[in-house]
Amino acid sequence: MHHVKNAELVEGVVYMPSPVRISAHSEPHATIVGLLFIYYAATPGTAAGDNGSLRLDLDNMPQPDAYLRKLESHGGQAKLAEDDYLEGAPEFVFEIAASSAAIDLHDKLRAYRRNGVREYVVWLTFENEIRFHTLHNGEYLRVAPDELGIVKSQVFPGLWFDIPALLERNPSRQVATLQAGINSRG
Repeated sequence: MHHVKNAELVEGVVYMPSPVRISAHSEPHATIVGLLFIYYAATPGTAAGDNGSLRLDLDNMPQPDAYLRKLESHGGQAKLAEDDYLEGAPEFVFEIAASSAAIDLHDKLRAYRRNGVREYVVWLTFENEIRFHTLHNGEYLRVAPDELGIVKSQVFPGLWFDIPALLERNPSRQVATLQAGINSRG
């Protein structure tokens, strides 16, 4: 359907998203894309994406809000196909969930888990909550922030998220936290 610009195949069902709200989706989305771009710019062997279609399996071709992946040349598990779609699971996926929370926390979570997305984060904007999941022995475990409210990626060294700063919509503090993480790599 070439006239459709945004649709996702999740667990065999095609979803066409609702109109995008500004504070519940667009602004948090821009924040996350910006943070992943900063990390990508400072980290050779990575690539970041925004709303790109992922060919996970026959029943799943989602368009996550943002993702970060290792390039194949650096041990990445997904590859760029000849037709310019990503085949396989990127290592890190971030979804902004307002009206899509039920899909993001259930069907997409199962599809990402089954296909090997190693870290999956969902920002529930209506609930003002961020859920960080890491894949361990084939199951997602929720990761709690440390005593400072920071969650550190286990897949991408230095990719740090200041959860209170994100929830308070304080991008400058979040960028400072991310930069501290990048600098910690030595």
